[in-house]
Amino acid sequence: MEVIAKTSVRVAPRKVRLVADAIRKLSVEQALRSLTVIKNRGSVSLEKTLRSAIANAINNNKLKQELLTIKSIDVSESPSYKRFHPSTRGRVHPYKRRGSNIKIVLTDNKSETNDNKQLVMKGDTNS
Repeated sequence: MEVIAKTSVRVAPRKVRLVADAIRKLSVEQALRSLTVIKNRGSVSLEKTLRSAIANAINNNKLKQELLTIKSIDVSESPSYKRFHPSTRGRVHPYKRRGSNIKIVLTDNKSETNDNKQLVMKGDTNS
């Protein structure tokens, strides 16, 4: 079974993707341990989103935390705010305040093994 958590944060997607690549395809416990060690702005928002996904799995779907693994982490760019930095001689330098949309999908190990068994059985009946 898949559990999804989404958030939108004011951290640049490039910074969040660096941390997301480090924890992708880990178990939930390993990912939480590594996120507490990583000192990066993106790690704080990813940790909060991951804890939200874990809470969704435990409370809504009655899954156990030990069985959960990270299936995918998607970090996309949200609309950016256009801001200006004052410069000399009355000029301005424009810049963008970038933001990220984070989507974490968790799965439990039991459903993956059942799906694989069904695929194998379907392949055996056709041949």
